[in-house]
Amino acid sequence: MKNVLITGANSYIGLSFKNWLAKEPEKYKVDSISLRGDLWKEKDFSQYDVLLHAAGIAHIKETKENKELYFKVNRDVAYEAAKKAKDEGIKQFIFLSSMSVYGKENGIIDLDTLPKPTSNYGESKLQAEKLIEMLDDDSFKVVTIRPPMIYGKGCKGNYPKLAKLARKLPVFPDVENERSMIHIENLCEFMKLIIDNNDAGLFLPQNDDFVKTSEMVRLIGETNGKRIKLTKFFNPVLNLFIGKIGVVNKVFGNLKYKKEISNYKDNYIINNFAESIRRTEE
Repeated sequence: MKNVLITGANSYIGLSFKNWLAKEPEKYKVDSISLRGDLWKEKDFSQYDVLLHAAGIAHIKETKENKELYFKVNRDVAYEAAKKAKDEGIKQFIFLSSMSVYGKENGIIDLDTLPKPTSNYGESKLQAEKLIEMLDDDSFKVVTIRPPMIYGKGCKGNYPKLAKLARKLPVFPDVENERSMIHIENLCEFMKLIIDNNDAGLFLPQNDDFVKTSEMVRLIGETNGKRIKLTKFFNPVLNLFIGKIGVVNKVFGNLKYKKEISNYKDNYIINNFAESIRRTEE
């Protein structure tokens, strides 16, 4: 029996992972806690084997005014939670970072790619990584996970925006692109295996297949009973803006982890791409 504590009681990943582990109550006892305010500092962590840190802020438009908040929540509170976990005897700390630490909008990321964040979100996550990794030793195993875009039923971010378009548009640009993504159930299975194997280190999980945006939109439409026509008519114009305009990059650009750097000793792919869209939209 592993006793697991999840920070970020109402976070999408935290809630999803809690429900995932709840399928095996004989193997995992799971609690979650909010890190808002200071009450969490009074909680006894000594009863837990593992802490998954899913608390943080994201999907908020960055401004000069909220820059300090990003670093307070994503860096300072994360480190405080890790330090408390180590001091009170937790053996494994899983930190959810992000692909954003690389600061890339286009291109391929491999093990030689150095992090160079361009946002407060990415920079705050990277600084937290560095602080928490200093706590790693034989008795306190630190796991850092940098997932690409996460999607699934009830998710936030870019996926719901694409899904909304897929339910309305009769046509969609057929641009050849490849993006790394991970379905929430694949990520949850991966994190469960990380706990089972008592791992430590840096991990970059992703789906088996890169995602072509137009194919994702087509499948979303199909799952909702809508047929979307894919066309290359708009490609000449879109190609002018890929690499130059952020929103065009996020939809039609190429951003991916080299496949081999996401390999793991156990298979964590529960849903292939088509099945993951069906489960997200059902």
